[in-house]
Amino acid sequence: MLGIATKLFGSVNERKIRPYKAIIQRINALEPVTEALSDDALKQRTRDFRQQVANGAKLDDILPEAFATVREAAKRSLGLRHFDVQLIGGMVLHKGGISEMRTGEGKTLVATAPVYLNALEGRGVHVITVNDYLASRDADWMGQVYRFLGMSVGKIVHGLDDAQRRASYACDITYGTNNEFGFDYLRDNMKYSLADMVQRGHRFAMVDEVDSILVDESRTPLIISGPTDDRSELYQQIDAIIPLLNTEDYTLDEKQRSVVYSESGNEKIEDLMVQAGILQGSLYEPANITLVHHANQALRAHKLFQKDKDYIVKNGEVMLIDEFTGRMMQGRRLSEGLHQAIEAKEKTKIQPENQTLASITFQNYFRLYDKLSGMTGTASTEAAEFQDIYKLEVTEIPTNRPIKRIDEDDVVYRTGKEKYKAIIADIRDCVRRKQPVLVGTVSIEKSEVLSNLLSVEKIPHQVLNARHHEREAHIIAQAGVPGNITVATNMAGRGTDIQLGGNLEMRIEEETAEKVKTLGRDLTEEETTALHAAIGADIAAKRAEALAAGGLYVLATERHESRRIDNQLRGRTGRQ
Repeated sequence: MLGIATKLFGSVNERKIRPYKAIIQRINALEPVTEALSDDALKQRTRDFRQQVANGAKLDDILPEAFATVREAAKRSLGLRHFDVQLIGGMVLHKGGISEMRTGEGKTLVATAPVYLNALEGRGVHVITVNDYLASRDADWMGQVYRFLGMSVGKIVHGLDDAQRRASYACDITYGTNNEFGFDYLRDNMKYSLADMVQRGHRFAMVDEVDSILVDESRTPLIISGPTDDRSELYQQIDAIIPLLNTEDYTLDEKQRSVVYSESGNEKIEDLMVQAGILQGSLYEPANITLVHHANQALRAHKLFQKDKDYIVKNGEVMLIDEFTGRMMQGRRLSEGLHQAIEAKEKTKIQPENQTLASITFQNYFRLYDKLSGMTGTASTEAAEFQDIYKLEVTEIPTNRPIKRIDEDDVVYRTGKEKYKAIIADIRDCVRRKQPVLVGTVSIEKSEVLSNLLSVEKIPHQVLNARHHEREAHIIAQAGVPGNITVATNMAGRGTDIQLGGNLEMRIEEETAEKVKTLGRDLTEEETTALHAAIGADIAAKRAEALAAGGLYVLATERHESRRIDNQLRGRTGRQ
């Protein structure tokens, strides 16, 4: 019966999308009119729309004209034209919902239409991305559309002073990361006068990779802290004791990420502290309560936190790894002495502990906005949570073209040795056929184990993880070249296309710089044209070769705890 109803009336998602299709027809009907306008006349439309809104017009009333205007501006400034499905995604965002769009369907461009429309109110629109690189890239790239239409664009990235931040927030549209927006809010609440504050309100936020920010990190507290007394020596003394414990001295629950001392462990740690001269009397006397805390944190540092999985040591500093994106979390530290306990374990310089001065979770920060929306490739798995916490409805946007990707079933092996042997054989076969391969791993440690195995087999490859994040753009730019092997940790939210045959812009930039260096002078116009043509022809030939071999082959070496991250990895191939 349910199947018959679905055939007659469509699925729930199809019924959600149906009303938008009528509006798409109106937008498409306006295209010849907007195409006939001069650049100045197109820019004048922004002033006209602003006046209509000031006179009481609702944004929904001017949506078709505004979306048609943005589409035309994108064609002229970027050479990109919004597909109908991208405009549907934009309408869902404008309504304060979540657009679930398959990876590669152009979510960055989708944002321009609803962001422009809502910026007409003059109260500021915030576009939230997951890292500084994407915030800068999108502000500069999509900013061309907004500036073409006479709107101002700002970006909030690490290292700006208050004056620069205030200027960016005063713009019609402001790009930045969730961390920067959250910390600016906390700092504003510690200011002594309104004139010193940098933010000007929370009208509309559009969140990219919304599941990562609003679900995965939702309860992560942003904390502004101040230093307390230096206790480096105490951390080091307690750290020296922990390796003397046996497995019966504590109870470890890896799934719940908890570890506690057993009864025998409590007695043993107390005896060891007395022998080391750290403790006098009983560990559980009121005067020694801080030592209990230190002992617990040292145990957690040793038993719950693994080097090259949860953190790496870089330039003598313990850097946390984001479990969802595989990136280093610059400046992020664990609280309550846990980070110091890990520093003692790794024998690095122990930074002083901090006391909390101001704190907010991402969940509470984003609920400050009058209107909130988001987009991602993988939101359905958390649809219930979005509805319960943020009252956000998830709408699946159809793809512009049918997906050609072939999703194979999992293959399970009895032992890790057999699995890795099969992985190497599979990769070797792809190299022979000149098929580019993206290999997904769940930790830095696993990616480097696989890298070592490939090196032993003399198979050339690139490794993309937190250790090599500086070369991220270069590695991804070459990942689609025939026969190239890229081993990556957590591809979620990379924000960069893997293009078959290679990335044209990246190659032009690199080879132009190389030629200028060789010649010792700038290239002439003829030399530049010839170089661009040669690179374009080479990439086209390599693209054809990669397609003939089957396109990009994504090989996941194991299932991640989050199905969404598996879907992110899978979504690197079969893109529009």
